[in-house]
Amino acid sequence: MSYDDYDDDGHDGLGGRVRPYAITGGRTRPVGGDLPVESLVRRTPRGAAELGRLTLERRRIVELTERPLSVAEISAHVGVHLGVVQVLLGDLASEGLISVHRSKLADERPDIALLERVLNGLKAL
Repeated sequence: MSYDDYDDDGHDGLGGRVRPYAITGGRTRPVGGDLPVESLVRRTPRGAAELGRLTLERRRIVELTERPLSVAEISAHVGVHLGVVQVLLGDLASEGLISVHRSKLADERPDIALLERVLNGLKAL
């Protein structure tokens, strides 16, 4: 990666130089519905095999998800808006390049302990 691959805030990716609609093709909703920020994402063997053909943000997401990461953590690492990452994750999942594991919440309310762990992870970045 060269210096030109970083935005003004020092993040890798094009989050600071490319409009979100250009990255998502104008879409604002992920394929398959909304992805909760606490959902865990991991690349599939197919995703690992196809790294070379992916565009910058999509490749970075697949590289990062060698180990499970939450949607929020991926957004922080890639340096683009959460909504953009959710759209990209929906695309990657529909192509079989990643798998998404949603938390199973009985009453559809987020688990406070889980949200605190995600927040602590984001603060640690």
